[in-house]
Amino acid sequence: MKLYHGSNMSIVDIDLSKGRCGKDFGQGFYLSADEAQARQMAEITTFKLSSGSPTVTAFEIDDAVLYSGELRVKVFEGYSEEWAEFVLMNRKNASHTPMHDYDIVIGPIADDKVGVQMRLFTENYINLAELVKRLTYIRPTIQYFFATPAAIKHLHRV
Repeated sequence: MKLYHGSNMSIVDIDLSKGRCGKDFGQGFYLSADEAQARQMAEITTFKLSSGSPTVTAFEIDDAVLYSGELRVKVFEGYSEEWAEFVLMNRKNASHTPMHDYDIVIGPIADDKVGVQMRLFTENYINLAELVKRLTYIRPTIQYFFATPAAIKHLHRV
C-alpha cells in the first residue's frame, strides 16, 4: 500500500519526536492513502510554519503487516463513540506520554468540520450520541498513524 505524508519539507528519516502532542491519535507520524489530502496538509503546514515548501513524501508498507499480529494495530472503520472518545483522549494529552499502546492506528481524521462538532461536545452543547450522529453525515478521510519505531521500520520511502 502506498501512503503519503504532507509537510513543508521532504522526509528522509522519520523522527517520531518531531510529531506534535495533542493530535487525533497522539504524537507520532501521520500519513494518508489519499495523495491530495497529503498535499493539502503540506500546504497548511507550510503556511503555518512560514518556511519550506509544500512537499509530499511517498512511503510503502506491506498491507500484510497490519494484520500479521506483529504490531498492535487499532482500526476505526468510521466515526463512532469509541473513535470520538479515543480522539478526545489524545487531543487532551499535552504530554509526550502516549495515552494508548498501539503501534499503528487507522481511522478518520477529525478535520475542521469534525472539530466544530467535537468542540460542541466538549463544551456540553451536545452529548456523545449526538456527536456521532452529526459525524455520520461527514465523509471521513482516513489517516494512518505510526506511533512506534517498530511500526516505522515497516515504512519504506518511495
